[in-house]
Amino acid sequence: MRIATVVQGRFHAFDLVREFTKRGNSVELFTNYPEWAVNKYGAGASMVRSYWQHGVARRIAGRLGFRAEAAWDRQFGIWAAKQIGRGQWDVLHTWSGVSLELLREHGNRRGATLLLRGSAHIRTQAQILREEQERTGVRVEQPSSWIMEREEEEYQLTDRILVLSNFARRSFVERGISPEKLCLLPLGANSTVFRPQPETIEERLSRILSGAPLRVLYVGNLSLQKGMHDAVNVVRALDPRRFEFRFVGSVSKDAGDEVRMLRRLAQVVPKQPQSQLREQYSWADVFVFPTIQDGFAAVLSQAQASALPILCTTNCGGPDIVREGETGWVLPIRSPEAFTDRLTWCDEHRDELAAMVEGVYRRQGVREWKDVARDFEDICRAGLLRAMARSGEAQ
Repeated sequence: MRIATVVQGRFHAFDLVREFTKRGNSVELFTNYPEWAVNKYGAGASMVRSYWQHGVARRIAGRLGFRAEAAWDRQFGIWAAKQIGRGQWDVLHTWSGVSLELLREHGNRRGATLLLRGSAHIRTQAQILREEQERTGVRVEQPSSWIMEREEEEYQLTDRILVLSNFARRSFVERGISPEKLCLLPLGANSTVFRPQPETIEERLSRILSGAPLRVLYVGNLSLQKGMHDAVNVVRALDPRRFEFRFVGSVSKDAGDEVRMLRRLAQVVPKQPQSQLREQYSWADVFVFPTIQDGFAAVLSQAQASALPILCTTNCGGPDIVREGETGWVLPIRSPEAFTDRLTWCDEHRDELAAMVEGVYRRQGVREWKDVARDFEDICRAGLLRAMARSGEAQ
C-alpha cells in the first residue's frame, strides 16, 4: 500500500510511519522537520519530503513572539498540496489544521483521505478552554475563529476523521459528525523503552510498603489545558511529609503563576527528551494527569508501560486504557478534591497500591506502536476499498 503522511511537526506521526513501513507498506512523509531529525526518530526507512525552512522560520518566529497562525498553516498547506500533486498514493493521511489546501485540490481524487485530529472537535476544545479562562481569570490561548472554520471545512472534505480516544469521538458526534465518518485509533508506547527493570519495581514496592512519602509524577506540558490550576490545589492540600510531587515538561505562558507556586511545593523539571523519560517514570510510584482536554496523551501509554497506577480525567484517552481500581482511576475534570481523595486513599492503603503496581507490571498488556500500525493499516485498507467503490460508481 502506498501512503502519503502529511504532518506539520512530529506528534506521533514518526512512530506510526516507522511501524507502518515495517509492515511492508510504502510511505512518503511530508513534514517541516529536517530529514536528519526524522531519521533520529527511526522513521528514515520512509521517503522524506522536508519543508525544513518552514519549520525553522516558524520556531524562530514563535520564540520572538510572532505567531501568525493563519499565514504559517496556509503556507504549509499550499506546499503540501503542491508536493502531493507530483505523485500517486492509495491513501492520504494528513493532520488537521494544515490540510485544507491539500483536501480542496486532491480530496476524493487520489484514493482515500484520512484526516487526523489530535484533540477533541475544535469547537469543543474551544468551549472547554473558554470555560477555563472564565474559571481562572487567566487568559488561555484558544483556537481562533479562522482555524475553527478552516478545520470544520477539512472535516467535511475528508473521507474519514481519525480520532485518538472515545472522548474525542463523542465530541465529534455531539457536534453533528456522523459516527460512520469517524475512526478510532488509540496511540501506544514502546515497551522496550519504558518497561522498568525488575529491580526498579522491587524498589518501588519496598518504598510504598515502607511508608515513605509517595512519589507522584506528572509528565506533559505545564498549562491550564493540562489541568495545572487543579494540580496546584492537589499539591497544596496534601501533607508534604506523605507525598513528593514532580512535574516534568515545558511551561506555558498561561500557567506561569501556577508553576511559580508549584516550584515552592514540588519539583519542576524541564521538558526531557523521550530517551530520558524512563528515569522520570522509574522515580515515581503513581502517575497523575488532571487534563481538562486531550485527544489522547501519549504519556498515559508511557506511564502504563512503566507500571505506574494512573489517576486521570475523563477528557482524554485514559478511560480507554485504565481499568478502574485495577490499573488506576478515572476522575472528573476540574475536581482537585477527587484527586486529593484518591491519593489519600493510596497513602492509607499501601498494601493495595503495591499489589496494583505488581499487577500492572506482571499482567497489564501494553499497546505497542506495532499494534497501532496494524490497526491503522486496517483503516487504510477499508478506506481504500470505499474509494475504489466510489470510483466504480462514478464510472
